[in-house]
Amino acid sequence: MKPLQGQVALVTGAGRRIGRAIALRLAADGARTVVHYRRSQEEAQAVVSEIVRGGGEAVCLQAELTHIAEIDAVFKQLEQSFGRLDILINNAGVFSSTPVGQTREAQWDAILDANLKAQFFCAQAAAPLLMQSGRGRIINFASLGGLLAWPKYTAYSVSKAGVIMLTRCLARALAPAITVNAIAPGTISFPDDAADLAELGIQKAPLRRTGTAEDITNAVSYLIGASFVTGQVLAVDGGWSVPS
Repeated sequence: MKPLQGQVALVTGAGRRIGRAIALRLAADGARTVVHYRRSQEEAQAVVSEIVRGGGEAVCLQAELTHIAEIDAVFKQLEQSFGRLDILINNAGVFSSTPVGQTREAQWDAILDANLKAQFFCAQAAAPLLMQSGRGRIINFASLGGLLAWPKYTAYSVSKAGVIMLTRCLARALAPAITVNAIAPGTISFPDDAADLAELGIQKAPLRRTGTAEDITNAVSYLIGASFVTGQVLAVDGGWSVPS
């Protein structure tokens, strides 16, 4: 039997990159998978098609997660389709430059809403279903920007630092029925990435390489299986965050 056989997982922002890789990994491990997207409809449908071709079960759902009514609609549809939820992966988010002297109010609000507010209200909506699971898991996506000061990306760093504290608060609030942890990725390379981005990650990380999608999905699988780990932040960064 596959390790997640019979379980249901929701991955937000699952049409592309890290979210896509996680959705495919959870489906390969036996989970029935909900692939959330905001704008990447074609990509999300392709993920669902790939899962189904592999013998799995998946649906894709669209929502703007900064709107609580749309979050509620996602979880209502999920419950109608599957009747349960075991795993929530809060992956969706935005990344953009916000230098201190040039950041507009709308930019600040958009980043905090997408990266922090959405994770909280997704967790809030998921909690009743996860409680019924008997082994509920929430994995939030933070960032090295939440651990290190990135002044050119102040709003992003603040939002991801908030995700780290949100993870700790939720771990206390939802225990013992649900574990809540966070992953803080370093530079994770994909084929369409710019070469200079990969080079920066190589220079900063003691392991002298960038991460792969598999490095992230392995971390997700570990935290799903770890019943005695909660409130923790797992940096998957090649050692970038280790103080020198």
